[in-house]
Amino acid sequence: MPDRHPTGDFFICDIFGASPKDDLGTMEHPVFSLSTRPDRRILSYEHNGTEVQVTPSVRGRATIHDKDILIYCVSQLVAAVNAGRETSRHLVLKAHDLLVATNRDTSGDSYARLREAFERLAGTRITTNMATGGEETTSGFGLIESWEIRRKTRGGRMISVSVTLSEWLYRAVLAKSVLTLSRDYFRLRKPLERRVYELARKHCGRQPEWQVSVAVLHKKAGSTAPVRVFRAALRKMIAADNLPDYALTEEPGDLLRVTRRAQVVEPDAPGAPLLRPETLDTARELLPGADVYALEADWRSFWADSGRPRLGDPDKAFLGWLRKRGEG
Repeated sequence: MPDRHPTGDFFICDIFGASPKDDLGTMEHPVFSLSTRPDRRILSYEHNGTEVQVTPSVRGRATIHDKDILIYCVSQLVAAVNAGRETSRHLVLKAHDLLVATNRDTSGDSYARLREAFERLAGTRITTNMATGGEETTSGFGLIESWEIRRKTRGGRMISVSVTLSEWLYRAVLAKSVLTLSRDYFRLRKPLERRVYELARKHCGRQPEWQVSVAVLHKKAGSTAPVRVFRAALRKMIAADNLPDYALTEEPGDLLRVTRRAQVVEPDAPGAPLLRPETLDTARELLPGADVYALEADWRSFWADSGRPRLGDPDKAFLGWLRKRGEG
């Protein structure tokens, strides 16, 4: 019998614990819907020379929660690139692994919602001149090119799914036009919280703070609510203080200030612990595909938050911290 489902041209998503990664293009610009109901409106957006038009299918525009699928795929690809593995924009993933990695339950309803998310991602069409991988082209594409449920159990749950990412998104991965997200991102329930976190991560990053006007933030978030309603939602977010990594404060002049919570300790900072190159090699062996430089930065922040204790053996301390993190 012929092999009807060859996987030679596919990349198998099998890297456990890959750091969540998000592409810079969709972090910067409002591609995904923040609505919890089917959003069938065409979005037209222009900012600083970048133009984006997003056209939904009859099932509605892909939502910010649907984006979890892309984040998972991008995370797996980046981890593979870091590990020196060959990749492809054609991926095979286990639905259960995706649900667990993105902090979703694994009930039958979750599998059904996952299928709906694939349909919205494939049906949402984008026309843009956003640059990826150092190239600016005006093109139209779907968020994913295609998807297919490859196997089912007797109960009907999907086991394995093949996904073909757009060439545009795959090019962003190869160019490493991505940023690491906090794993707590997947614990954010409200769409606006996720979107504001994305913008904070993109624009504030590891800087001490970032300020933006509410009007500009409203535009970049892609919110369809009136500005006054958007401002009220921001005030609720400030009071709740749920965002990982960043704190929000309202400033005079209708501004929002985003402040980095954790201390960022650069390697050349006075008193900062230094690691040997061999230690980073060991870290790669412990967590294949992980971004060891991001882990190193997280560890230095942990060290600073712990009171900057004197370390007799920084390399041993880092690897011990890494092993505990892997066990968690």
